[in-house]
Amino acid sequence: MADSPDGVSGPQLARAVLDAAKARREAAGRSRRRGGTGAGDGERRLRGYSGPGPDPRDPQPLGKVLERLVKARGWQQPAAEATVFGAWERVVGPEVAQHSRPVKLENGELTVEARSTAWATQLRLLASSLLQQIAREVGHNVVRKLHIHGPAAPSWSRGPRRVRGRGPRDTYG
Repeated sequence: MADSPDGVSGPQLARAVLDAAKARREAAGRSRRRGGTGAGDGERRLRGYSGPGPDPRDPQPLGKVLERLVKARGWQQPAAEATVFGAWERVVGPEVAQHSRPVKLENGELTVEARSTAWATQLRLLASSLLQQIAREVGHNVVRKLHIHGPAAPSWSRGPRRVRGRGPRDTYG
């Protein structure tokens, strides 16, 4: 067995390593007792009766807890984008929501599909007021541009690439 740099070997080396580990554990235990929770978060845990006034240990409404979590994690933008899809009727109004649906939101550009070509034309005319309603409801710069199209016709093409030709001949005789 090789000697350590201090010239200690065998049982003396094992004893030195054990003593150093005990010293580290005791130092960590003392700092944990002084610090509070021991979780390393730097907050001091409150103990005992909280009293009649408000206290951070009191039960909190779920909405308030979620709001703090969204803000702490920086999820405001994804939450606003999800509101466009989840609360479409509240965002644009019941009449418009009845005749349209959001399809895709990418880079601030919202694609909306109308139920008919007439409603697609109507929504194109209302685009600026719809953008204002969306901004008022979910926040500014969430949706910056609208792409409105009518109902999609069925397509025979499958996938991103297509071979041009006569199409499926056996379908219509």
